[in-house]
Amino acid sequence: MGRLVLILAIALVFVASMADAAVVEHTFHVGNLTVRRLCQSRVITAVNGRLPGPTIDVHEGDTVVVHVINDSPYNITIHWHGIFQILSAWADGPSMITQCPIQPGNSYTYKFKITGQEGTLWWHAHSSVLRETVYGGLIIRPRQGTKAYPFSKPDEEVPILLGEWWNANIVDLATQAFLTGDAMNVSDAYTINGKTGDLYPCSTEDIYELEVETGKTYLLRIINAALDNQLFFKIAGHRFTVVAVDASYTKPYKTDVIVIAPGQTVDALMVADATPASYYMAALPYISTTSPRPPVDNTTTTGIVLYKSASPSSQPVMPTMPSFFDNDAAFRFYSNLTGLCRPGDRTVPLHVDERMFVTVGLGRVACQPGQVLCNQTAGALAASMNNASFQLPTTMSILQAHYEGVEGVYTADFPDEPPVFFDFTNASDPSLQYLMFTSKSTKVKRLKYNTTVEMVLQDTAILGIESHPMHIHSFNFFVVAQGFGNYDQATAEKTYNLVDPQQRNTIAVPTGGWAVIRFTANNPGVWIMHCHFDSHLLLGLATAFEVDNGPTPESTLPPPPPDYPTC
Repeated sequence: MGRLVLILAIALVFVASMADAAVVEHTFHVGNLTVRRLCQSRVITAVNGRLPGPTIDVHEGDTVVVHVINDSPYNITIHWHGIFQILSAWADGPSMITQCPIQPGNSYTYKFKITGQEGTLWWHAHSSVLRETVYGGLIIRPRQGTKAYPFSKPDEEVPILLGEWWNANIVDLATQAFLTGDAMNVSDAYTINGKTGDLYPCSTEDIYELEVETGKTYLLRIINAALDNQLFFKIAGHRFTVVAVDASYTKPYKTDVIVIAPGQTVDALMVADATPASYYMAALPYISTTSPRPPVDNTTTTGIVLYKSASPSSQPVMPTMPSFFDNDAAFRFYSNLTGLCRPGDRTVPLHVDERMFVTVGLGRVACQPGQVLCNQTAGALAASMNNASFQLPTTMSILQAHYEGVEGVYTADFPDEPPVFFDFTNASDPSLQYLMFTSKSTKVKRLKYNTTVEMVLQDTAILGIESHPMHIHSFNFFVVAQGFGNYDQATAEKTYNLVDPQQRNTIAVPTGGWAVIRFTANNPGVWIMHCHFDSHLLLGLATAFEVDNGPTPESTLPPPPPDYPTC
């Protein structure tokens, strides 16, 4: 009798949990949209005629189904940034990694379940440079019927999507950069929720406005959707309490400035406790490069925080912004965050199976056959990890080749360390000129299921030091340490945080420095790791992890869906 009661109780819990979960379905029509910015009109690629695109709002445990219909003139894919694609690798989205792109006039349905995640994520195009205007929020709330956030419930929640804008067609600019072997032109403006703000020409009315009430608390869900720039974000007269990053809760961290790299998200509480008036919110670039310093968009985007009781005509107060080059402010923010550990949460793995030391940075490569305007003597601009510059396959996605056992599409020999150890961050080291050249390849790192990896990410001074935002698909990782200069194991290990490190899916490796991350490869499939500066991804700053199936059906990748795109 007792056994029967126990079985019935388990069944009721199961039924209740299933009832709490929902299927959230959307249709994305990707097509042309004419918009006017900075005194001129431009045709952009957009979803459902909106910039930013629609927000997907779900609860943990829900299943997401998105029908993507490509009415644009370009190949397209959509990536669900930060989602644990548990046994749904076919839905991850990076072009030629997990799927062939959706060609014009075709469609594909992405389907995945939200498992073990809460917070702010986002979705974006992952083909060419189309994510300039193809992006939107993905908000994951706690499972229905469970306790809400691990902080006081805010009065309102506000998405803040920071973007980047070019007056010229972004695909044409990327094509020109490839043909010449040079860097892509810098942007003309930054945006807040798709609007440039009133500091730009012809933009007096093109500004985002947030109306607030005195005493209320606002949860700002901040997303950096910019293509190529980390950003400082401030609101005049107000401070923030950071409570989550990359959909992982943090211990409360108080600050007056948010630093956020492309791909990252920050959840920050803001209390409307200033004198009722009008205040600017502003974002400008954090420029981490030193000599030689490349061209950069050094403009500022603005929005307005307006108190309901204030006069609408009052002149907004501008925040005092950090210097573009304030490495100390950036490092202070990035390194002071710690994880909030709750019962049942993932903890940092203490045992490591695989150790990798990976250099990240720029270099040069021999001009490719299609680069008809490339300087054959100097070569083309490139980027690499451990001196391997990643090149996407052209005939089949890596995931499909992995699943079907097709050879010749990629090789599983990505190196665990660079070919040469040198004074990585010393820009005056004369040996750097001999280490500048790399070569193109499609090398991945193969991992057994459930392998725990520790990776040291080391910036290099080849063509200049820079803070690279490195993103791993489908996995969160623990940031156990970070610092400046060359990584020294004996010294660095003394600083490892193995108690409450922050969890991320995108880490801004300190400029001229290093970061140490740990993660467990517990999801079979092929998962790209890349710099989230899209210009650097195009140059080859990427690799991928090929994770084997586990020993059970629950750890084995199922076959692709019937509408899986073909090349």
